[in-house]
Amino acid sequence: MAKRDFYEVLGVEKGASDKEIKKAYRRMAMKFHPDRNPDDKEAEENFKEVNEAFEILSDDQKRAAYDQYGHAGVDPNMGGMGGTGGFGGAGGFGDVFGDVFGDIFGGGGHSRSSVQRGADLRYQLELSLEEAVKGTTKKIKIPSLVGCKSCDGTGAKKGTSPVTCSTCGGVGQVRMQQGFFSVQQTCPDCHGTGKMIKDPCRECHGEGRVQEYKTLSVKIPAGVDTGDRIRLAGEGEAGVNGGPAGDLYVQVSVVDHPIFQRDGKHLYCEVPITFVDAALGGELEVPTLDGRVKLKIPKETQTGKLFRLRDKGVTPVRGGSRGDLMCRVVVETPVHLTERQKELMQELKETFVAEGEHRQSPKKTSFFEGVKKFFDDMSS
Repeated sequence: MAKRDFYEVLGVEKGASDKEIKKAYRRMAMKFHPDRNPDDKEAEENFKEVNEAFEILSDDQKRAAYDQYGHAGVDPNMGGMGGTGGFGGAGGFGDVFGDVFGDIFGGGGHSRSSVQRGADLRYQLELSLEEAVKGTTKKIKIPSLVGCKSCDGTGAKKGTSPVTCSTCGGVGQVRMQQGFFSVQQTCPDCHGTGKMIKDPCRECHGEGRVQEYKTLSVKIPAGVDTGDRIRLAGEGEAGVNGGPAGDLYVQVSVVDHPIFQRDGKHLYCEVPITFVDAALGGELEVPTLDGRVKLKIPKETQTGKLFRLRDKGVTPVRGGSRGDLMCRVVVETPVHLTERQKELMQELKETFVAEGEHRQSPKKTSFFEGVKKFFDDMSS
């Protein structure tokens, strides 16, 4: 039976790129794979045909011979370059299929490096609002895996060295053949490192790393806020087999302040004022992070009014203008009145009634007029 054109088998044009050929092979191989088509002889034959086509077209030298001479250029029985003659030998289906699908089924034709970067660490650091706004330096103590000094991080007893794994030959992976399906897996004996330790170090028990506590000095820049991170390069866990250390990320958390609340670069605070100060006006001392300042309260100030103190907020850590301090005044109702004070308050109330409350309490008057209109509309 005459063989079909290899480009036709994969469904690509003759000038297809290597990437297009590999993509087409992946699609066709998955379609006709015996595991997906059990007891289907036609699918099995198609799968062999697809594999043969890819084996030729994925090799530049074989593809050139095929493009020039056709099947005769690659058929060993006709004097051509020839294929591998099977599905398990060197350069055969096992290698080709493993190379294309290795990332899906547990590894390709590449050995796994035994050198690994250490893990990153995170440290939660609590700061006061003053420390966050002005910046500071903090000393922190963290547990971390560091390279074992006794064995210099090899995991082997001093004076000895790790040996090449006899199971995988130092590659770190082994090939498992299941019918037409070839899969590379991590070596079960060396766990992918390619090395075996016959005489482990007593300090680290063959791990190459030991846990220690270390004290670090962390410089906190002015303006940081909850959620900001400070990266300390190389202060994470030690790498494996001489690999680079990971990083330490210091996560900032600013604790609640008894006076101020922060919103970005602005600060907010509540300032209680007396009934007299609200009515007649006055001058108060209010706190800021830079010290006390005078705040002038105009007469007839209502509760909830915001006063802005410019440039008394926070300078953002990433730059920009300094924020403001927003003071919200809250009129406090007098409590624990003496008998004389009660008498005076009653006299004041009578003067309000005599002159008409709408003058001194316009909001109250407007509110109750609205209530009256609401009930009148309901009854009409």
